[in-house]
Amino acid sequence: MWLALMIGNSRLHWGLFANNTLCRTWDTNHLPEVAVQQLAKSQKLDNLLPLVLASVVPSQTLLWQAYPKVRIITLEQVPLQGLYPTLGIDRALALWGAGKTWGFPMLVIDTGTALTFTGADASQNLVGGAIAPGLGLQLATLAQKTGQLPNVELPQQLPQRFALTTPEAMQSGVVYTVLAGIKDFVKSWWRSYPESKIAITGGDRTLVRNYLQSQFPKIATRLIVEPNLIFWGMKALVN
Repeated sequence: MWLALMIGNSRLHWGLFANNTLCRTWDTNHLPEVAVQQLAKSQKLDNLLPLVLASVVPSQTLLWQAYPKVRIITLEQVPLQGLYPTLGIDRALALWGAGKTWGFPMLVIDTGTALTFTGADASQNLVGGAIAPGLGLQLATLAQKTGQLPNVELPQQLPQRFALTTPEAMQSGVVYTVLAGIKDFVKSWWRSYPESKIAITGGDRTLVRNYLQSQFPKIATRLIVEPNLIFWGMKALVN
């Protein structure tokens, strides 16, 4: 048994493995230093599960260095070629996990706080990618940075394009422009790599896939929807 931990900007993402089998996943808030210390001391050393950790928050990484059985994964350990120093370890691990699971070339779309595209070719060379605000972040920014626009949730179904209320207009503007952007990136990728698979992950993956099913069904049917790509990347490195 071993634990995988991805430290994100706002939450801790956990996975419990039994050898190569992912048994369970869950999320928690960031832990304070005292809680990490108590966790490390709460059991005898022999009973502590090995911890494989990756992080995009350096201050949180420092806290977990006190855990006796920790292995910290850095960008240099991901076997993709052509990685640049500031590439997020979460993007690199997700791409590596997707490629090792379904083959290269591979494009990963992450629909989290940020909407990211990250691709590698058949030789496992990083082709590159892009970063944009995610759906929720765009709606939240409109509410926070304007005087009269309200807080709006993402709709469960594809919204009406030409809306007759302000909340629906916000939903329409954000959703349809994001879908158009995804379509453009996907089409461009397939022009270069026609047989490539595309995996979609992140908190809004199901919503985005459903939106695409209504708007661009040919793209939606070819997407691999997988929430645990980062854990697959960790597993591939552990093996």
